[in-house]
Amino acid sequence: MLMRLAAERATGALLRDQGTLYLVEGRVVHAESPAAPGIDVLLTVGGALPPQGWQEALSLAGTRNEVGQQLIDSGRVTAGELEVCHIGALFDAAFFVLGPASGPTRFRYGVAHWLGRVRPVAAEALERETRRRRALLDSVWPCPELDTSPVVARRPAPGQTVTGRQDALLRLADGIRTPTAIAWALGRPSFHTLIEVRRLAAAGLVEAPRAPELALPALPAPASVPDDCSEPDVALLRRVRDALEATL
Repeated sequence: MLMRLAAERATGALLRDQGTLYLVEGRVVHAESPAAPGIDVLLTVGGALPPQGWQEALSLAGTRNEVGQQLIDSGRVTAGELEVCHIGALFDAAFFVLGPASGPTRFRYGVAHWLGRVRPVAAEALERETRRRRALLDSVWPCPELDTSPVVARRPAPGQTVTGRQDALLRLADGIRTPTAIAWALGRPSFHTLIEVRRLAAAGLVEAPRAPELALPALPAPASVPDDCSEPDVALLRRVRDALEATL
């Protein structure tokens, strides 16, 4: 349907279970999804714009569908800052909107978004980028359950280090928040957070909480281990275990 609407140069809103794409003359000008922080969250929580500045622009220009231009004219953000943030939010939300859905797909002609036109994206480019992102996720760590499950941090293995961005994510991996909830809390795109969570899972640093396991019978005492035996690679053992469980 998206390709057909693009060929028709349609203007309006394409509605699916996971969000909405807004088109102007067949090109996508904005995307929204409950699974992805909006441009308002990326700008305000991310620190580029005070929350009161966003609310002011929304109040002054929301009904005219010119919030983006109002932010630029007021000097709150530069045109370049708005464009980069807008493109990031658009591709992020579209990744979820164009994902598998069980409900109907509808199009409402003539509907416009309150942000206004910033930088339209061709439907073909959006579809191509969505496919690339799905393949990228699976190449990092083929465990899609992590994308929608609460995640919990693991203790790093001896000598294992994390970046500052990863540390901020791990602090919120409390077994209650999903990757999407963590993205909202940090003011980051959801897809980038999914990628980071899968990388951390591949490194043995994050996992979905497990149900309590049944007690197992005691095993025989192991044979003695030589004193010069090297320390096991805990992160590697975790990755092997997770990969085996994923195939069962």
